[in-house]
Amino acid sequence: MTLTDRINQAARRLPAWPIYIVGVLLPVWLFWQAASGALGVDPIKALEDRLGLWGLKLIVAGLCVTPLRRFAGVNLIKYRRSLGLLAFLYIVLHFLTWLLLDLGLRWEQALGDIIKRPYITVGMVGLLAMVPLALTSNDRAVRWLGSARWQKLQKLAYLVALSGGVHFLWLVKAWPVEPFLYLGAILGLLAVRMIPKRFRLAA
Repeated sequence: MTLTDRINQAARRLPAWPIYIVGVLLPVWLFWQAASGALGVDPIKALEDRLGLWGLKLIVAGLCVTPLRRFAGVNLIKYRRSLGLLAFLYIVLHFLTWLLLDLGLRWEQALGDIIKRPYITVGMVGLLAMVPLALTSNDRAVRWLGSARWQKLQKLAYLVALSGGVHFLWLVKAWPVEPFLYLGAILGLLAVRMIPKRFRLAA
């Protein structure tokens, strides 16, 4: 039995619901750390950053599912919905932390920042693009939209990923290596989707 077979066998046995439990516990842990002072001298900023980064990690993980199945034969498609919904949860919490805890629900300042600050504008584009994806991430929505229209709607995930990568890059003033790695990974994962389907790296 190959490594791919073992991974697929394990995936068939492991349901998706534990991912939701672990995924929900992490923000709870982060909020507890912020409240207890474990996130440093600026816990709100640290909380905001960590929620956003974990959301981006889950977005990248979701993008990996299709290339893994196509080129390596690893089928993790059953987990893509949970990864996407948890990514949406984290990004919403990232936004709410900024709006409620950082800005104190000052809507005028928030709207001004969204318009004037490009990295916030791009981030909002990504968040808004996630809303229809989250609302249609169920079997009933697939039946209502039809498979073809639902598949077209899923392409919004590419906009979400690009917006998240650019948002992270513009957010970090010193431009260290990490944001470039995330954006590079996103561009690479999107690029492999352009390879004709007849080309595969694995049988």
